Amino acid sequence: MRAGPGWSDLCARVTPNASRDAIEGVETRDDGQARLKIRVTAQPEKDRANKAVIALLAKRLGVPKSAIAVVAGKTARDKTIRIEGDSETGERIRALAGEAA
Repeated sequence: MRAGPGWSDLCARVTPNASRDAIEGVETRDDGQARLKIRVTAQPEKDRANKAVIALLAKRLGVPKSAIAVVAGKTARDKTIRIEGDSETGERIRALAGEAA
Protein backbone atom coordinates (compact mmCIF):
# COMPACT_ATOMS: atom_id res chain seq x y z
CA MET A 1 0.00 0.00 0.00
CA ARG A 2 1.17 3.50 -0.85
CA ALA A 3 -0.33 6.65 0.57
CA GLY A 4 -0.34 10.34 -0.20
CA PRO A 5 -2.28 13.36 1.04
CA GLY A 6 -5.91 12.29 0.92
CA TRP A 7 -5.43 8.98 -0.90
CA SER A 8 -4.10 5.44 -0.58
CA ASP A 9 -3.15 3.04 -3.36
CA LEU A 10 -3.91 -0.62 -2.75
CA CYS A 11 -2.39 -3.40 -4.87
CA ALA A 12 -4.81 -6.25 -5.52
CA ARG A 13 -4.99 -9.56 -7.35
CA VAL A 14 -8.57 -9.94 -8.62
CA THR A 15 -10.24 -13.20 -9.60
CA PRO A 16 -13.43 -12.70 -11.63
CA ASN A 17 -16.11 -15.39 -12.15
CA ALA A 18 -15.70 -16.58 -8.55
CA SER A 19 -18.45 -18.38 -6.64
CA ARG A 20 -18.76 -15.46 -4.19
CA ASP A 21 -17.54 -11.91 -3.57
CA ALA A 22 -14.80 -11.97 -0.95
CA ILE A 23 -11.56 -10.47 0.26
CA GLU A 24 -9.43 -13.51 0.94
CA GLY A 25 -6.10 -12.44 2.28
CA VAL A 26 -2.75 -11.04 1.36
CA GLU A 27 -0.60 -12.77 -1.25
CA THR A 28 3.15 -12.14 -1.33
CA ARG A 29 4.60 -12.52 -4.79
CA ASP A 30 8.08 -13.81 -5.67
CA ASP A 31 9.32 -10.22 -5.99
CA GLY A 32 8.20 -9.52 -2.39
CA GLN A 33 5.24 -7.32 -3.32
CA ALA A 34 2.10 -7.94 -1.24
CA ARG A 35 -1.30 -7.89 -2.94
CA LEU A 36 -4.76 -8.17 -1.45
CA LYS A 37 -6.60 -11.17 -2.95
CA ILE A 38 -10.13 -10.24 -4.04
CA ARG A 39 -12.71 -12.53 -5.64
CA VAL A 40 -15.83 -11.28 -7.40
CA THR A 41 -18.68 -13.11 -9.11
CA ALA A 42 -18.82 -10.60 -11.97
CA GLN A 43 -17.61 -11.41 -15.48
CA PRO A 44 -14.38 -9.74 -16.64
CA GLU A 45 -16.06 -7.91 -19.51
CA LYS A 46 -17.41 -4.40 -20.00
CA ASP A 47 -15.77 -3.28 -16.73
CA ARG A 48 -18.16 -5.45 -14.66
CA ALA A 49 -15.45 -7.04 -12.52
CA ASN A 50 -13.82 -3.67 -11.76
CA LYS A 51 -17.20 -2.24 -10.72
CA ALA A 52 -17.79 -5.25 -8.47
CA VAL A 53 -14.37 -4.77 -6.82
CA ILE A 54 -15.14 -1.09 -6.22
CA ALA A 55 -18.55 -1.94 -4.72
CA LEU A 56 -17.06 -4.62 -2.44
CA LEU A 57 -14.28 -2.34 -1.18
CA ALA A 58 -16.67 0.58 -0.70
CA LYS A 59 -18.97 -1.57 1.42
CA ARG A 60 -16.14 -3.01 3.54
CA LEU A 61 -14.41 0.36 4.04
CA GLY A 62 -17.53 2.46 4.53
CA VAL A 63 -16.66 4.93 1.77
CA PRO A 64 -18.68 5.98 -1.29
CA LYS A 65 -17.99 4.13 -4.53
CA SER A 66 -17.02 7.47 -6.08
CA ALA A 67 -13.98 7.57 -3.74
CA ILE A 68 -12.52 4.39 -5.30
CA ALA A 69 -10.98 3.97 -8.75
CA VAL A 70 -8.87 1.41 -10.58
CA VAL A 71 -5.83 3.45 -11.62
CA ALA A 72 -3.72 0.66 -13.15
CA GLY A 73 -4.50 -2.78 -14.52
CA LYS A 74 -8.05 -2.13 -15.71
CA THR A 75 -7.95 -5.21 -17.98
CA ALA A 76 -5.50 -7.28 -15.91
CA ARG A 77 -5.92 -9.38 -12.78
CA ASP A 78 -3.23 -7.37 -10.97
CA LYS A 79 -4.66 -3.92 -10.23
CA THR A 80 -3.77 -0.76 -8.40
CA ILE A 81 -6.81 0.70 -6.70
CA ARG A 82 -6.84 4.31 -5.44
CA ILE A 83 -9.03 5.05 -2.43
CA GLU A 84 -9.59 8.68 -1.51
CA GLY A 85 -10.18 9.58 2.10
CA ASP A 86 -8.75 10.88 5.31
CA SER A 87 -6.32 9.22 7.71
CA GLU A 88 -9.21 7.24 9.25
CA THR A 89 -9.90 5.70 5.84
CA GLY A 90 -6.21 4.80 5.59
CA GLU A 91 -6.44 3.03 8.96
CA ARG A 92 -9.49 1.05 7.75
CA ILE A 93 -7.57 0.01 4.64
CA ARG A 94 -4.63 -1.23 6.74
CA ALA A 95 -7.04 -3.05 9.05
CA LEU A 96 -8.78 -4.65 6.07
CA ALA A 97 -5.46 -5.95 4.75
CA GLY A 98 -4.62 -7.19 8.26
CA GLU A 99 -8.00 -8.94 8.67
CA ALA A 100 -7.57 -10.68 5.36
CA ALA A 101 -4.07 -11.91 6.20
